[in-house]
Amino acid sequence: MKRGNQTVITEFLLLGLPVDPNHQDLLYVLFLVMYLTTVLGNLIIIILIGSDSHLHTPMYLFLSNLSFSDLCFSSVTIPKMLQNMQSQVPAIPYAGCLTQMYFFLLFADLESFLLVAMAYDRYVAICFPLHYTSIMSPKLCLCLVSLSWVLTTIISSLHTLLMARLSFCADNVIPHFFCDMSALLKLACSDIQINEMMIFILGGLVIIVPFLLIFLSYAHIVSSILKVPSARGIRKAFSTCGSHLSVVSLFYGTIIGLYLCPSANNSTVKETVMAVMYTVVTPMLNPFIYSLRNQDIKGALGRILGSEKVSIGCTTEDLTLILSLRGEDTGTNDYIAGHLSEMSTFIKMKKNLMSLPFIAHLYKVTHVGSLLPHLSSSTDVPLSPT
Repeated sequence: MKRGNQTVITEFLLLGLPVDPNHQDLLYVLFLVMYLTTVLGNLIIIILIGSDSHLHTPMYLFLSNLSFSDLCFSSVTIPKMLQNMQSQVPAIPYAGCLTQMYFFLLFADLESFLLVAMAYDRYVAICFPLHYTSIMSPKLCLCLVSLSWVLTTIISSLHTLLMARLSFCADNVIPHFFCDMSALLKLACSDIQINEMMIFILGGLVIIVPFLLIFLSYAHIVSSILKVPSARGIRKAFSTCGSHLSVVSLFYGTIIGLYLCPSANNSTVKETVMAVMYTVVTPMLNPFIYSLRNQDIKGALGRILGSEKVSIGCTTEDLTLILSLRGEDTGTNDYIAGHLSEMSTFIKMKKNLMSLPFIAHLYKVTHVGSLLPHLSSSTDVPLSPT
């Protein structure tokens, strides 16, 4: 059914990845493994945080939401791409294309806001450790997460409704592996000026502002770290912050290059590779960068698998970093590690001691209290997960 030179489109054809057909099977296996790794890694984090009370803290609230966002973000595009790689006609219905675009924008924007919340949490923990509990209250954390969900729902709905009002020409071939908003706009026959204006306005809110806030928070963190004399602590802190910033730069850099600063010289291959970086690679790396190498996550996994350990609120790694940044000697660090080990050994007696909860609490108060003289004057380093 035609209207002048316009056609009512019922489906789109996704060309997928611009690769040699001889390499199709190899890429299929590669992306399948990457997707399964993403799903498994993020599911482990969600289950651990939900089931372990030691991880019911602000940082891990944000991490669980980020893992859920990454899991859904990958699931919006990769399964359809894998299906099309094995299909002779890689088609997607018009309604399905708009639905995919909506959820793609929803979880991409959600990840952006959650990264800001996590950066703020780390900024407060490192720069204002003695006020961390009062600042990062449960009410504030829930407000930040809820606001992220509400804003992303509104923004993605607005983009989808604006896209739905457009008319498309007879050409329904999308040179991409998913229904990308910019690719759809190139196929539209009607005026897209409003759509482009909203991309720049809302793109600034969703991409530029969060990106600047994250780097501002890390700039303050680095400034605080550089004020302390310990080279070991500085190396450790920069290792952690550097890995976080590398993933953040990868995520925001590719999105800014594709949507806010598009180049006429960008080829389809280049744009597809950049899209793969933030839709496939980043969600796969986030669990490893933010959580799976964290001692608290490893401890929670050990408790689920049957290892009997008790957390005293911070890990050996946290305390070592704190005292390293404070300029303490390694003897003090060994003292802490020894007491943590001693604590774990003591807990193994729980089946024989009916009064263990009281004894364990008393032990924690006595031995952790002995650390307070070292920590009470510190205002640069957090007692929080890293």
